[in-house]
Amino acid sequence: MPDLGKLTTEKRNSATMKLDEMTPYEIISIMNREDHNVIEAVHRALPDIETAILWATESLRHGGRIIYIGAGTSGRLGVLDAVECPPTFGVPYDMVVGLIAGGEEAFVKAKEGAEDNQELGRDDLKNINLCSKDIVIGLAASGRTPYVIGALRYAKEAGCKSVSIACNPEAKVSQEADCAIELITGPEILTGSTRLKAGTAEKMVLNMISTVSMIGIGKVYENLMVDVRQTNRKLVTRAENIVMEAVGCQREEAKAALQEAEGEAKLAITKMLLGCDIKTARECLEKAGGKVKTAVSQRKQEAEK
Repeated sequence: MPDLGKLTTEKRNSATMKLDEMTPYEIISIMNREDHNVIEAVHRALPDIETAILWATESLRHGGRIIYIGAGTSGRLGVLDAVECPPTFGVPYDMVVGLIAGGEEAFVKAKEGAEDNQELGRDDLKNINLCSKDIVIGLAASGRTPYVIGALRYAKEAGCKSVSIACNPEAKVSQEADCAIELITGPEILTGSTRLKAGTAEKMVLNMISTVSMIGIGKVYENLMVDVRQTNRKLVTRAENIVMEAVGCQREEAKAALQEAEGEAKLAITKMLLGCDIKTARECLEKAGGKVKTAVSQRKQEAEK
């Protein structure tokens, strides 16, 4: 049987020993106060988070994938972050992958027993044809989940960079990863309920990894998500607004440019900033690795020669 007593995420919080006697306002006041620990925990881990981001960016640049793998809440957070990347950054659905112990069904209906199987973690990575270009990020609030340990061990065999994210010090998963991110958020207000502070900390780190790595491969111009997919009316308007903000034009001009660029906001922006045709804008972007500012700078340098 696992020894959970030593885990900080399983200890009782002295501030909430009478939780069942408190008023709702008293409880949420303590929750809010405890959540401040999340910010500090993430801050302490920033150097390791940066390392994970640099490795993730390199994987994406060389045709690899970011693969999140976890069980329970941790696994669901990985899946959530992965599925948000395609509409936000215009990337394929297989560029950022979320795997959860028990499969897709476990996202909406808990399959807690699946986390105890190391071989299942290996198998899930084998089933998506893990390769050395990928980066595997194992999520385990407890830091001891066998499913994640199995996955991290297989990642090492496959020659992948690996990262662990845990919410306990000296976690077992930390020993299996090339980069260990430990977010020490302390005991939960509800003993052992790591969907609270621990889950919040994990989500914050995933936000950082996916967002900053996407910035690194050119999915952002200034602070605009220029590769956003126009999959609904709201996003059509957002794409127009992004073009307007980026080049300082009116809506009708933005609409026309987007239509000419077949809905690609980044291409429309590059065309307008360079004052060139779509074909030339696309060539400039490809040469610049998808980065608008680099494309504009390179074009300017060429014109000055």
